[in-house]
Amino acid sequence: MSERVTRLRALVRQAGAQRSAGMSTSREPDEVVAELDDLTVWFPTPAGMVRAVDGVSLQVRRGETLGLVGESGSGKSTTGLALLRLVDPTSGGVRVAGQDVTRWSRRRLRALRRRVAMVFQDPHASLDPRRTIGASIAEPLIVHRLTDRGAARRHRVEELLDMVGLRRDLADRHPHELSGGQRQRVGIARALAGEPDLIVLDEPIASLDLSVQAQIMNLLRRLQRELGLTYLFIAHDLAAVEHMSDRMAVMYLGRIVESGTPAQIWREPAHPYTAALLSAVPVADPRIERQRRRIILSGDIPSPVDPPAGCRFRTRCPQARPDCASTDPVLAEVGPEHRAACLFAGDAVRAMRTP
Repeated sequence: MSERVTRLRALVRQAGAQRSAGMSTSREPDEVVAELDDLTVWFPTPAGMVRAVDGVSLQVRRGETLGLVGESGSGKSTTGLALLRLVDPTSGGVRVAGQDVTRWSRRRLRALRRRVAMVFQDPHASLDPRRTIGASIAEPLIVHRLTDRGAARRHRVEELLDMVGLRRDLADRHPHELSGGQRQRVGIARALAGEPDLIVLDEPIASLDLSVQAQIMNLLRRLQRELGLTYLFIAHDLAAVEHMSDRMAVMYLGRIVESGTPAQIWREPAHPYTAALLSAVPVADPRIERQRRRIILSGDIPSPVDPPAGCRFRTRCPQARPDCASTDPVLAEVGPEHRAACLFAGDAVRAMRTP
């Protein structure tokens, strides 16, 4: 392992001791790095309150990748933004290292923004076009006072460029001079600059070509192995989430409807919505693809201003029954570490798959 990798790993491990605001720095194997407890995020509009996130609870454990997947408008990105307090929760708890940060002042949030970093979907929009690449990467170093000025800061920026597979001379370029994949690598380097415990990856490959997507995912996995990073990986691509994640959570209309390991969800989905999403994922083998049964959902996602009573998925579910209109299902265990919010979990999916 190179000297640079060894040094960066040591910086990540030691970062907790340097952090302010009294945040816990324990390193237990099953430590919960971040936790959302019945989180709601509502936005006022002329039509009414948009329930972007409506009662989401999840935990992100140290060293793992938690994948958050769902259609556009399901509330995935808002959940990630609330974790960093880039949007304010309406109610519920947001805990980082065991501390509820929902009422922290802007000054105290500086400690949170070092501990939890974010890589955004659009690498072009997330970089200041007037700044050089080196200046963008150095910004967290300046804000959190991690290096001295001059040669030390330049050296740190060059280390980070090395880590994400970019040439050092790109530090003097501007974002428009780089490709989309290179810009996303810059975004990852900037997120690493603060030695974070958790990185929220908000659709980090959505705007990239297929071959570049694979390169970025491989880069993220390598960095996680070498630096012991923890990820919240947000995407609408089920195959990418399955490839990246240790655990998955499926969102629909502001709520988590199923959670479990990728193997559990891919082999035995318990919620009809998850089964429908999986049926739309293409299979490379044409013989298997021809034999697969597609689950076609009718209608569009209901408005988050006025979600359906009872089960929110019932208006599109092929197996909806009268009880679904009167009872709002909660996440219930259907197997070890596998939960689903469906009154007829498993049975409904089997009925959908039966010709």
